[in-house]
Amino acid sequence: MSCDYSKLNGKIKEVFSTQENFAKALGIGRTTLNQRLNGKSDFTQSEIKESIMLLKIPENEVVQYFFKHKV
Repeated sequence: MSCDYSKLNGKIKEVFSTQENFAKALGIGRTTLNQRLNGKSDFTQSEIKESIMLLKIPENEVVQYFFKHKV
């Protein structure tokens, strides 16, 4: 089952303006980030941890950003 990253996408735009800026901060390529957000590949644990820190996502909201299933 794939995940719904729409909330994560909104947070990326809010904090970094573009996916490219966020990908650079995360230390991955824009294409790789796009594959993750489109469900073609999975975020690694280290990418999730770094994303949480970069985007200042509260611990109690992590599931909403990274593990919400598409309906």
